[in-house]
Amino acid sequence: MAAPLPVIIVGAGMAAYGVAREFRKLDKTTPLTIVSSDQAGSYSKPMLSNAMAMGKNAAQLMMQSADQMAVTLDATILGGVAVTVVDAAARTIGTSDGRTLAYRDLVLALGATPIRLPIDGDAAGEVLSVNHLDDYAGLRARLDALGRPARVVILGAGLIGCEFADDLVAGGHQVSLVDPNPRPLAALAAPGLSAALVDAWAQLPITLNMNTTATAVQRAQNGLRVSLADGGVVEADIVLSAVGLRPSIALAQSAGLATRRGIVVDEFGRTSAANIYALGDCAEYSTANGGVVMPYIAPLLLAARAIGATLAGTTTPIVLRNDAVVVKTASLKLALAPPPAGSKGDWAHVDDGERIIARFVDHDGIVRGFGLSLHTPALRTALMAELDKAHQQAVPG
Repeated sequence: MAAPLPVIIVGAGMAAYGVAREFRKLDKTTPLTIVSSDQAGSYSKPMLSNAMAMGKNAAQLMMQSADQMAVTLDATILGGVAVTVVDAAARTIGTSDGRTLAYRDLVLALGATPIRLPIDGDAAGEVLSVNHLDDYAGLRARLDALGRPARVVILGAGLIGCEFADDLVAGGHQVSLVDPNPRPLAALAAPGLSAALVDAWAQLPITLNMNTTATAVQRAQNGLRVSLADGGVVEADIVLSAVGLRPSIALAQSAGLATRRGIVVDEFGRTSAANIYALGDCAEYSTANGGVVMPYIAPLLLAARAIGATLAGTTTPIVLRNDAVVVKTASLKLALAPPPAGSKGDWAHVDDGERIIARFVDHDGIVRGFGLSLHTPALRTALMAELDKAHQQAVPG
């Protein structure tokens, strides 16, 4: 009798291991294989942008090695092995070490890749991005090699850029943020909350270079020189890019799967090919307003739970819920639930002397988003309930 085919998961991030754990809770016997181009250890990716404040290096962020995860999940884990091809018709994958592996079901948890800006200069290739544990280890090595506080230029003052800025100054370094928007967190936060964050940074070694972009990074006598579009120049030891991520869809495209911005999945996480699923940063989920990429932890966990149950034999839809994004800026605790992209309306702020609560109200008087400083779980829950109620009232029928 032929051995049963395995469920194969491509990737070893939070999405991949989330599905694996949920699947193993319900199915103890079906073979499980995890294939990852990195070393496949388990760690929490969100901790990369506040690890210095916690006093943790890359090794300390690792929760379990690949070998330990293999035991925990009763799985075969192939670390340092890339998947080079998916044959959806034959239900096989090809790997960088020459294997051809057949699967019962395939889960793509490919994550996303950092967006690289078109920057000139002889040091443009030295611009760093931190998207994986190995990237963080490289950043820490560069910082440690200096033997003194570093001058770090961060390209991008969005969520990740602001978190890294706060974390780097907690580690004793100096930061210059460069962003084309007029204020930090412009795409996520109400103007009053952005202003509050700037105020919280006033006594810290954080310099804001807003309404401009970096045009070139060149080697200088004492490090690097970053030229800005507005004519300014910033001296640096390290340049870190945090301008956003792009879903990793190349493997899915080569397999003929439907893709738009991400890998298109239905309400069960199924791609356009039978027995292939996708989740996490690489996936484009189906919603009432069409497809959307949802890059935060809450939708990832919901998708992992549903797909794990489906793989174990109980077809389960992914029920996506709105949730606030907690910004890990120790200087000012923020929780943000931005309105849907393209919403027309205005922010209304309430400052009670302790915290700021902002609501985004559209032109029909419906609350579409919120943000607050010095947040608590109770306040976040209350505002989420308010947002959900307003949404339900706005839906016909």
